[in-house]
Amino acid sequence: MVTRPGNADLMDIAIFAKAPQPGAAKTRLIPALSAAAAARLQRQLTLSALQLANCFASGKVTLHCAPDINHRFFRALRDYRGVSVCAQSGADLGARMAHAFAKHAGPLLLIGTDCPALQCMHLTTAESALRAGNDAVFIPAEDGGYVLIGLNRPHTRLFEDIDWGSERVMAQTRERLIELGLRWAEPFTLWDLDRPDDLQRLAKLGREGVSP
Repeated sequence: MVTRPGNADLMDIAIFAKAPQPGAAKTRLIPALSAAAAARLQRQLTLSALQLANCFASGKVTLHCAPDINHRFFRALRDYRGVSVCAQSGADLGARMAHAFAKHAGPLLLIGTDCPALQCMHLTTAESALRAGNDAVFIPAEDGGYVLIGLNRPHTRLFEDIDWGSERVMAQTRERLIELGLRWAEPFTLWDLDRPDDLQRLAKLGREGVSP
């Protein structure tokens, strides 16, 4: 756990994760991986994200599960590892993220499980950006989305009228930030594990001994 001043507010982390269900998890990596292998990868990515968050967070870590918390993997994390789990709620990704921030009191960092390059120093810098007075912090993804968002308080408009899953996500989000008059930081840009070519980058991380 990262050491912080004793009077600092706690920093909580939300992790969005899909159930490691063959045929429903990491489908864009198929057929480079079999459906079963893609599901196993999703499981490992989720465990790595939890490890990263637990090593960093001074506050609560919550796993936001899709489509619900009933998959045996999520149940095992809750029952045997004490992981706090809840179901994602909303019609699309934006609505689900807006709901996660709306139900949370205080600053929150939200990450997914698709960025194996994300490390503790990235989270520390994101937290510092919020502590420095920014309303929001983002780590954009190379493909035009983002792999981390942090807010000091909810801003539902940030998640409205966004073409989720497209290369326009971060650009449209910047438009919302300007519209709302918010101050934000983008301290890094990282890649996410989304397409078969990204598997080579994942293998390189493993060879170089990079860990969360």
